[in-house]
Amino acid sequence: MSQLKKLTAAAAACLGLALSVTSFAASDLTEALQERIKPVGEVCMEGSDCAAAPVAAGGGEPRSGADVYTTKCAACHGTGAAGAPKFGAAGDWAPRVGKGMDTLYTNAISGFNGMPAKGLCMDCSDDELKAAVDHMVDGSK
Repeated sequence: MSQLKKLTAAAAACLGLALSVTSFAASDLTEALQERIKPVGEVCMEGSDCAAAPVAAGGGEPRSGADVYTTKCAACHGTGAAGAPKFGAAGDWAPRVGKGMDTLYTNAISGFNGMPAKGLCMDCSDDELKAAVDHMVDGSK
């Protein structure tokens, strides 16, 4: 075999090896990149197989107004944060009670001024929020 043919064959072999190594490395890099940028979670739409998973049941019995107040409402209503009427301060509550309990309930559920909807207690039912309002009003007379 001529020297040129040997040199050409060696170059072709090196080129083939370089391409296969590059292809392997690119494949590894692509997999690593895909792993890094994959979504954190998935959205499950009604009608999909994943939507058939059971939903965790609630705690059973509704929480009392005192329990909801202590665990959810006291952070603001215990201190008067963001203008919240303080628990036990009759002067804070009297003008609000004067507007009627239905207005207080609506404001607690829908939000009002600085208070976000449900006071951010998204796991509270409307009845639990009403019980918490009753507890705060009763404790502030």
